[in-house]
Amino acid sequence: MNRRRAASWAKVAAAALLVAAILWWADPRQVLGEVAGAEPAWLLAGLAASAGANLLSALRWRALAAWLGHRVGALAATGIYFRAIAISALLPGAIVGGDVYRAVALNRRGQPALEAGLSVFLDRLSGLWILLVVGALAAAWGLSAGQSIAAAPAALVAAGAGAMWVAAAGLLAAPALAWPVLRALASRRAGTPASLGATRRERIATIARRPGAGRQYRLQAVASLGVQLLSIGAFALGGRALGIDLPAWAWAAVAVPVFLMATLPVSFGGWGTREAAAVIALAGFGVPAASAVGASVLYGLFALAQAIVGGLLLVTAAREPHEPELRAERRTTGRR
Repeated sequence: MNRRRAASWAKVAAAALLVAAILWWADPRQVLGEVAGAEPAWLLAGLAASAGANLLSALRWRALAAWLGHRVGALAATGIYFRAIAISALLPGAIVGGDVYRAVALNRRGQPALEAGLSVFLDRLSGLWILLVVGALAAAWGLSAGQSIAAAPAALVAAGAGAMWVAAAGLLAAPALAWPVLRALASRRAGTPASLGATRRERIATIARRPGAGRQYRLQAVASLGVQLLSIGAFALGGRALGIDLPAWAWAAVAVPVFLMATLPVSFGGWGTREAAAVIALAGFGVPAASAVGASVLYGLFALAQAIVGGLLLVTAAREPHEPELRAERRTTGRR
């Protein structure tokens, strides 16, 4: 327990030091001036895009949980999702704490722990996959159109464009190629002798053979595309509020390292790691460090505003029902 507490405090200290270092490097007064001078109309548009991304994320996760065998109302799923946002923002570990909360919340509502955990893992994985696809396609398109990064040599730009096209093609094909392999492996291992591990493999094999996988795969892809476009839009609108004028493809390409760094479990809600990635990624497009940090801070504030809503839900929402309570309710109402 003491080691866990020490590790938690170490993460808190690391996150604080990282934020302080980034602000010091970019000059806190310049960053504050950038954020204070942001145009309100662009800020409202960015907040709306960010909120739309999280609402769509909640519904995407709800659909995946339903496919895995547990139906939850849209309002309940949204409430759980926004409470998870609050936990991710308030506790060290970036998205980890919120993801664990989502899995536990579904388990308390009656979904087995394996399926509840898979719903969160696959939901997160689909979002990451589409983010990489969008980023690779955007970079490939921009570089192929002759857009250079910081006056890079033409040969390097062409090579980068080719690499991005290949990466995008590979990412698009990966799930379609991996799913039949997963089903075959799960089915082959399902007949192993009875044990805890074998039982788990049997359940995974059952999930892999669940009907409607193709439809669910397409639904996840389309929903994740919408989520990432809205998230990238929120980031770009925050930058536009500060006067950063970049093409859409550049924002999509830059968003990949920025969003990925924000998920590292060494920060509160991505603060610090996100800003560091923004400074490095946007520097390639000639954006000053103070402006890059300012854009990242605004994106973080969009999420923080929604975390406040989630925090209120954590304080005021009724306790999530446990499985015994659900069974009692079903016996009372006659539902199955």
